[in-house]
Amino acid sequence: MSFELKKLGYDYAALEPHIDARTMEIHHTKHHAAYTSKLNDAVKGSDLEGKSIEEILKNVSNHSTAVRNNGGGFYNHNLYWDVIAPGGAKEPKGELLNAINDSLGSLEKFQESFVQAALTRFGSGWAWLVLQEKKLVISSTPNQDNPLMDVADVKGTPILGIDVWEHAYYLNYQNRKPDYVNAFWSLINWDEVARRFKG
Repeated sequence: MSFELKKLGYDYAALEPHIDARTMEIHHTKHHAAYTSKLNDAVKGSDLEGKSIEEILKNVSNHSTAVRNNGGGFYNHNLYWDVIAPGGAKEPKGELLNAINDSLGSLEKFQESFVQAALTRFGSGWAWLVLQEKKLVISSTPNQDNPLMDVADVKGTPILGIDVWEHAYYLNYQNRKPDYVNAFWSLINWDEVARRFKG
């Protein structure tokens, strides 16, 4: 069984004006497709074949750089496409909002800390909202690493992530990374984040 490129449940133009259709198309059909293909190549014929991506990532330090980079790229983008899906709640509520308030102080403090994590990630990487049992923390990772990996500084289950690689925003925002990060708040499908929070 090989890993398959996730099909988006929406059109490439569905997130405009915040993310343009051309960026979405390139990001999905070129970048994510390449991670998926290279992950399949990296695990083919090995003892990783047939394992879930989560199983592979939790012991990623035992595997090749190709598995780490492409496995992370595969998983991270699968999450990203879901949490920025159109429709759904535009703000957190219920148990998720309570957890944000309890763990991070308030929705506003969470947003400030998340933006800071995204903007201070040097070079390519991701910022995350991470579930550690019932507590939420914010972290960032380089390249295609994520909190599921045993190499991550902050470990847990990512429930929200923003891609801050330049390929995620450069066609539309050029060097205005803060504008892209701020636009991200208009894209989040909080129903999906809440689903991931509940596990």
